[in-house]
Amino acid sequence: REPPDVPSHVKTEVDKIGQLPGHVIDKILSYLSLRDAVRTSVLSTKWRYKWVTLPYLVFDNQSVLVPTQDQTIIKNKLVSIVDHVLLLHNGPIHKFKLSHRDLQGVSDIDRWILFLSRGSVKEFILEIWKGHRYKLPSSIYSCQKLIHLELFNCLLTPPSSFVGFKSLKSLDLQHITMDQGAFEYMISSCPLLERLTLMNFDGFALLNIHAPNLLSLTSEVFLKTTGNLIKFFACLPRIQRLEVQSYFLKYLAAGIIPGKLPKPCVDLSFLSIRINFNDMEENLTALCLLRSSPYLQELEMLARAEEQQTNERTISNIPENFESFTFNQLKFIKIVGISGIKQELNFINFLLATSPVLERMTVKPASIDGAWDLLKELLRFRRASTIAEIIYLDP
Repeated sequence: REPPDVPSHVKTEVDKIGQLPGHVIDKILSYLSLRDAVRTSVLSTKWRYKWVTLPYLVFDNQSVLVPTQDQTIIKNKLVSIVDHVLLLHNGPIHKFKLSHRDLQGVSDIDRWILFLSRGSVKEFILEIWKGHRYKLPSSIYSCQKLIHLELFNCLLTPPSSFVGFKSLKSLDLQHITMDQGAFEYMISSCPLLERLTLMNFDGFALLNIHAPNLLSLTSEVFLKTTGNLIKFFACLPRIQRLEVQSYFLKYLAAGIIPGKLPKPCVDLSFLSIRINFNDMEENLTALCLLRSSPYLQELEMLARAEEQQTNERTISNIPENFESFTFNQLKFIKIVGISGIKQELNFINFLLATSPVLERMTVKPASIDGAWDLLKELLRFRRASTIAEIIYLDP
């Protein structure tokens, strides 16, 4: 029997796809998962081997589907897929991401990193979601063209020959074990570092960051800072975006808390703080940061609701010397997780009264209890800005 004729309109569409310019095909492939990009090889001869030149390789749950719960099968399948792609790949690899939730720290990763270190990889993301922390091989430290490095659940032990990442601009370290001296050396040896994220560290008790070009810092490290608030910010002269997560504000509050920093954070435009409004030192530290940020445009305050209990260190009012300060650039404020206690309301009242160009304040309580009383208090507060809008969000 002869095969059935393909409808003419289908032939026409296939011809159109096959005649697309190479740069258009590259653009289309860049929006597809690796799995879908490989499947385009059946479209035409022009598409057949296009995927092997993709400079961005992402192996995650979307691009690698393994329909089984057997860990051995999953491991073998994932290793086989990555090996196959790297074997057939032709051209530079600029991005390599391995973040499959069923992959543990297998030794095969060492081979892949060694392979990448011989090329020009610029973005490397490794997230180990199961098992013990994976010890990175020494070859990762020779990737001198890295611009972005993101690691999750890893053990870092840089060799003595490590000279830093001279091109690195973004570093994200979460659930990491690392020696304190090695960490400090690595940070100080990344002269172009602009964005830094630190979450859940093991291996040392002090956090000393020397990154003069750092623009964005997100920290949730349960550590003591060296010295105090003043020393910490002296090492971050160009910071533009700062996120103080978890209990980090408590540790910044250790030691002397000045009314404001000796040298203001003139580039800081976004500040996010997780805070216990019932803690006097944390309140004063937050106020110090606010007063030291004259060009702050956006403020986010996240209450640690589990600690909002009255104690002997409670602060009931904003100090008088703070009330005369004006936030002349602050336009957007977001307050999340409050319960309506006096200390929270005092802080909100203070911000509304000292922000003459405020456009929007968003308030979201931790629970529905007392929500109506909270809303009435918010509407009662005087606003320095004539255009300020208060938006109340249900919990």
